[in-house]
Amino acid sequence: MEKLVNDFSFGLFIWQIVLFLLLLFLLRKFAWKPILNAVEEREDGIKKALASAEDAKKEMQNVTADSEKLLKEARAEREAMMKEAREIKEKMIADSKEQAKVEGDKMIKQAQATIESEKKAAVAELKSQVAELSVSIAEKVIKEELSGKDKQLKLVEKMLDDIKLN
Repeated sequence: MEKLVNDFSFGLFIWQIVLFLLLLFLLRKFAWKPILNAVEEREDGIKKALASAEDAKKEMQNVTADSEKLLKEARAEREAMMKEAREIKEKMIADSKEQAKVEGDKMIKQAQATIESEKKAAVAELKSQVAELSVSIAEKVIKEELSGKDKQLKLVEKMLDDIKLN
């Protein structure tokens, strides 16, 4: 350090200051402004990029909100369609049950009518057969009872007595 103080030259020091100031002036005039402009441009570019990113973020939030809204609407529409399908299914089942009941009742009534008509036919057939058997038996009994002339006269007299009483 002593050597620096001993070798100090005032003229050299002045020239160094003048050259330093000249270098500062030249740097300020030719280099400083372009450097500052480049820094400002970069700063503006970064601000624009941040603003674009913020806009993109807002746009993404809007798109997300729209997507969620559309999804909710689609879900609501799907639920409405499912509810309508269930109602249609239940209505179809109820209609089918009602139609089956009506058809079943109709078949039962037809079967009952058929049974009733067959029953009447059977009863009529049975009456016819009973009548034929009764006539046949009566014919045989009457033939047996009326085989003789005395028996015929007694029967006629008995019938005349019955008629007078009534």
